[in-house]
Amino acid sequence: MERSTLDVWVGIFVVGGLVALLVLALKVGNAGDMLRAGPTYTLTATFENIGGLKPRAPVKSSGVTVGRVASIDYDPEAFVAVVTLRIDRRYARFPRDTFATIYTSGLLGEQYVGLAPGGDDRLLADGDRITKTQKAVVLEDLIGQFLTSRAGETPQK
Repeated sequence: MERSTLDVWVGIFVVGGLVALLVLALKVGNAGDMLRAGPTYTLTATFENIGGLKPRAPVKSSGVTVGRVASIDYDPEAFVAVVTLRIDRRYARFPRDTFATIYTSGLLGEQYVGLAPGGDDRLLADGDRITKTQKAVVLEDLIGQFLTSRAGETPQK
């Protein structure tokens, strides 16, 4: 009788561990937010360089997640990345002159789109394009600029 009770407790422990791993995987993959997604509207923005931005990356305003990156495409005629954003309908009050910038969480963290509202009285509607954008700051480009600027300096005696 004691052996079967031990087996049941081991089984419960294993199932609990598997559930914890599943929750962790959903959290890391940003899939947990998709399960409780409400009504959204779509905005697009074009960027010269998106760095490491990926679909399902957060869209934030004032540090609050207001949406997710739905898709990333390439416009072969304009040579730019076209990023489609899904914004929660609760946050449907962004002005037409909203500025979209690609940021990085920490030094080497994930990238996200930051929205900085402007002051226009007219609001962005479903399907509109954000025209004011700033490309991602790529760490390799910064290092290259630093090294080339240092190479041009003459050593002091």
